[in-house]
Amino acid sequence: MATERQSVGVGRIGTALERLGPAWLAGAIAAGPATMGSLLVAGASFEYALLWVVVLSAVLGTVGQYLAMRLGLLTEAGIVSVVERHLGSFWAWVLVVDAVLAAGLAQLIIMKTLASVSATMVAEAGVGSAALTDPRLWGITWAVILALGLAGGGYRVAELGAKLLVSIVVAAFVASAFVVPIDPAAAARGLVPAIPAGVDGALVAAGILGGAVHITLLTMQSYTMRARGWTARDADVAAVDVVSSMLVAFGVFSLGVFLVAASVLPAAGVDPATIDGVGAAQTLGPVAGGYATWIFLAGLLGAAVSTLGGNTIVPPYLLADKLGWDRSTDDGRYRAAVAAVALVSAAGAFLGGSFFQLLVLTLAFGLVGTPFAIAVILVLLNDPGVVPETNSLPANVGGLALFAVTVVLAGEFVRGELETVTDPVSAFVVLFAAAMALALVGLAGKYVRDRVGAN
Repeated sequence: MATERQSVGVGRIGTALERLGPAWLAGAIAAGPATMGSLLVAGASFEYALLWVVVLSAVLGTVGQYLAMRLGLLTEAGIVSVVERHLGSFWAWVLVVDAVLAAGLAQLIIMKTLASVSATMVAEAGVGSAALTDPRLWGITWAVILALGLAGGGYRVAELGAKLLVSIVVAAFVASAFVVPIDPAAAARGLVPAIPAGVDGALVAAGILGGAVHITLLTMQSYTMRARGWTARDADVAAVDVVSSMLVAFGVFSLGVFLVAASVLPAAGVDPATIDGVGAAQTLGPVAGGYATWIFLAGLLGAAVSTLGGNTIVPPYLLADKLGWDRSTDDGRYRAAVAAVALVSAAGAFLGGSFFQLLVLTLAFGLVGTPFAIAVILVLLNDPGVVPETNSLPANVGGLALFAVTVVLAGEFVRGELETVTDPVSAFVVLFAAAMALALVGLAGKYVRDRVGAN
């Protein structure tokens, strides 16, 4: 009987684990090379000073995905169609453009990362022709592989790869965290909220939070749940899915990477302004020895592949929902959109600059567009005409706290960009931030008018 009960228990656990997935795809994107780059640059630049942001990112990332999960389950529809039905077509387009810009920039920079790492691994191995050490060739190659894989295999390909790769990356850094000499007193001081070094500190802090609280993750949640056929009856497993992926797996991953980077990289004299894959590999030196470079590069490559797999389907999901296409590879228009996003990402390999610095900028940029998505979700979750069960007080408090923190950190980042607004990149960031601020004001005005009219 005992053996029988144990078998039943193991069977139930196995079934529960098998059902997990949508938030793990979000977790795979969150625990990708952009977040890894932000955490490594943070540790190399400021040691433990931004530990409070790392902890906060896991907590607020969980809150954000929980709210997005509730909206998806209670409406049983994609977020864009819900916005169009209840707020209007204009606001649906604002959300689509916001998310597509953030996801598109991320797609290019992550492809640059993947191409650069692939070329570096070939160079480190000393095999093949000189052409194989050209990142541009690898960018084109990976874009074709991505297009064929996702356009042919769909969501399940990305989800299964996400579960495996996130687990491997988390395990590598957690193991290192137990070996490197972490300074408990300095780490404790890092839990006190403060943004160091002015503009650079604001950029890195925004990048860390942007890895967990990002418009791409918030908007894709409803679509990945629909792909699994989840409804309000699956609320319990959906909650476990969110907590296990964002708070536990992503939280442990973030802490592991940051603590190891803060302990190892400053002592090794790594310059955060010029850090590359080989230099960052020193984080795994205490546990991997001479194999550190290969283990780190392989993990970074795996994280990039996993993140690209998830990120590629975000713009097509949103566009398909807005334009009334089936969100399935059976629909030729959707399949063509997935292939197009994958192939266009090859352009990322032709960009200049260090990919670690660009990864931080990508997440900070995405954070600028995230408060609008959070506001939309909160408005919809508090409208009884949209959901049968509006937000509880704790859910609203958590949502407002999430909104406030993202606005503050995004604002600090944009304020720094104002100092270099003559630079084209800074000018674009400032213009995007101004557009998103106007959108927030307009949404707030619409919400007040609707509430006054309803009364």
